[in-house]
Amino acid sequence: MLYWALVFLLVALVAAVFGFGGIASTAASIAQILFVIALVLFVVSLVMGFRRRNL
Repeated sequence: MLYWALVFLLVALVAAVFGFGGIASTAASIAQILFVIALVLFVVSLVMGFRRRNL
């Protein structure tokens, strides 16, 4: 998931350099959403791992 967030961020940067504002903003939004999802999944995984060790 983090890989795809980085890919969309790269697409957004390239599109911004070439002046495609709509594509750049859409790709940046997708990258931001994917990053947040990956971060939430990481935190949930971390909490569940600590919980399993304590039981």
